[in-house]
Amino acid sequence: MARGIDWLFRDRTTGAITIAQWPNLPLWLFGGLTLAAWSSGGTGSLASWLSVGADLALTWWALDELLRGVNPWRRFLGAATLVGLVALITLRRAA
Repeated sequence: MARGIDWLFRDRTTGAITIAQWPNLPLWLFGGLTLAAWSSGGTGSLASWLSVGADLALTWWALDELLRGVNPWRRFLGAATLVGLVALITLRRAA
C-alpha cells in the first residue's frame, strides 16, 4: 500500500510528495471570475461572460494538470475536472 501511495503522490522531478500546490494563474483567474460572476447577481450578459471566462480558466488549469502534472494524482485531478466541466456544460445547455 505504501508503494502505491508513493507512486501516486511522488513528484517525478523533485522526489517530494505533492498532493496540493499553491494556485497558479489559471486557478486564480477561475476564482476571480467565479467570484465576479457571483457578485454580479448571477444573471444577465455580464455574469454569462464571466462564467464562460471562469470555465475557460478552469479548462486551462485542468488540461495543464492532465498533460504536465507532476504525478499521477495531479493528472487524475486534471482529468476529473475536465469530465466535471463537460458534464456541467452539458447540463447547462440542456436547461
